[in-house]
Amino acid sequence: MPSSQNPLGALPARFRRQRVLIVGCGDVGLRVARALGAGAAGGRRQVLALTSSAGRVEALRAAGITPLVGDLDRPATLARLAGLATRVLHLAPPPAADAGPHAPGRDPRTAALARALRRRMPPRALVYASTSGVYGDCAGQWVDETRRLRPTTARAQRRVDAERSVRSLAAAGVRASILRVPGIYAADRAGGTPQGRLLRGTPVLRDDEDVYTNHIHADDLARACVLALWRGRAQRAYNVADASELKMGRYLDLAADLYGLPRPPRVTRAEAPQHLSAMRLSFMDESRRLVTRRMQRELRLRLRYPTVVQGLQRG
Repeated sequence: MPSSQNPLGALPARFRRQRVLIVGCGDVGLRVARALGAGAAGGRRQVLALTSSAGRVEALRAAGITPLVGDLDRPATLARLAGLATRVLHLAPPPAADAGPHAPGRDPRTAALARALRRRMPPRALVYASTSGVYGDCAGQWVDETRRLRPTTARAQRRVDAERSVRSLAAAGVRASILRVPGIYAADRAGGTPQGRLLRGTPVLRDDEDVYTNHIHADDLARACVLALWRGRAQRAYNVADASELKMGRYLDLAADLYGLPRPPRVTRAEAPQHLSAMRLSFMDESRRLVTRRMQRELRLRLRYPTVVQGLQRG
């Protein structure tokens, strides 16, 4: 059963016998570490985390994680990763903008990690958390993992490049799996609910012009990461999302009702640029609904928060 120490609940013993390296150990990475029992007395596995910030070392240690200082933007600092872990969870995002000789649309961080891991005794498995944005705009259609990738933003193009680097590890015998992740939420996550947006009165599109959006609770994503480390199939992609089938405005209406706040105002698509940032508008240019049969059948993930209503109410 979930507890305050391990909100994801107990995991089978076979999940607790490995040395797992988390690359990009932020909020979700810490949830994964707790699910793996990092720091638990008598544990039969070690959780390590790569961090580029020496200031995070003590916080990671306090969480029962063995910190490794290294920087994906400085490949020479990654040499110690070779042969270190049996399983790797890659949660680090690409650079925020195209830069350097790898631009445009490239993710040099994932390429550097892949090179480091190939040098000696590659891990048995690697899981990479990508984004559902790699599909681009699908006009509200249901989208499974066989859908052709059509990234329309530079950040999604960098994710596609990262997926290529991850898949290239197959040549080194690594069982690599890719999780395609939509919007992550949780009440105990910084900026993890729409409450701030509702308080600011940020508008949304009229329903007839609105887009479908997808969600996953941070705890459920953490469990998906753990399961994929053991159950993910080789060079396989998985959509990871809950069962909510909501347009963006409807999601915010539900949240407003739960919080006792006014529902957001509605605007036309033509009016939206007057009220919203370019980043926010880019999310309103894509509409899709994620099919998650692989997640359910192959990872055998049972969501703790099957819909955003349950997630916002309980977590």
